[in-house]
Amino acid sequence: MTILTKQEENKMKKYTLEELTDKYIGEKGTDSREQFEFELKLDVLGDMIKKARKEKHLTQEQLGDLVGVQKAQISKIENNTKDVRLSTIMKVFNALKAKVKMTIDFDTNTHLEIA
Repeated sequence: MTILTKQEENKMKKYTLEELTDKYIGEKGTDSREQFEFELKLDVLGDMIKKARKEKHLTQEQLGDLVGVQKAQISKIENNTKDVRLSTIMKVFNALKAKVKMTIDFDTNTHLEIA
């Protein structure tokens, strides 16, 4: 293990998360960055669903029964391992009694808000 002095530590180049993401994933607007951010949003969505399910003391099987899908489908949603239908995700939100608000910008002139 190497221990750095304060002076050596201050000389080290420091990077922001944005700089590291640009360097290793790709800059904003590139296909690789867009794909990364899309997958990250799906991961966050899955984590939110899992947390809400656990807060309601439901198993994946119980939530699946409420939604009308198999336990495996709930697992796939929570772990982002498979594309699922929006209708299934909306049923999951409904079963968890979650309020859903969505904003969709198709272009600079079209804006759709669903609440």
